[in-house]
Amino acid sequence: MDYSENVSKVNIRFSDIDLFGHVNNAVYLTYFEEARIKFFDEIVDYGYDWSNQGVILAKFNIDFILPVYFKQDVFIRTKCCRIGNKSFDLLYEMFTIKEHKEITLNTATSVMVMYDYVNKCSIIIPESWKMALSKTNK
Repeated sequence: MDYSENVSKVNIRFSDIDLFGHVNNAVYLTYFEEARIKFFDEIVDYGYDWSNQGVILAKFNIDFILPVYFKQDVFIRTKCCRIGNKSFDLLYEMFTIKEHKEITLNTATSVMVMYDYVNKCSIIIPESWKMALSKTNK
């Protein structure tokens, strides 16, 4: 695994497990949210003022492939897969490593809309964001 990519480790809590012994479907949104926050921390200048302009989550889709279990080592790779004028899409790949191979557990996509919190409207993605986002799509 190339750790220079935007990869975050998932912290599976005991409370995330359901009666079937695997992570409950409702918990995955939290895992992907944590990966998204780490992604933005790494690509956007840390001094960015999120109270004026930022992003809002407009849509989220998950493809469940394999169950995730307690104490399993799980990671999420996050990257931008589309950049529009006011929105962009993020791709998430949840995986584990077994015998030196990545095994995909789930994939997901989200539509993120650039948003002006002061004027309460969507806005054009700044060029600095477009440049940063495009670097993650390798």
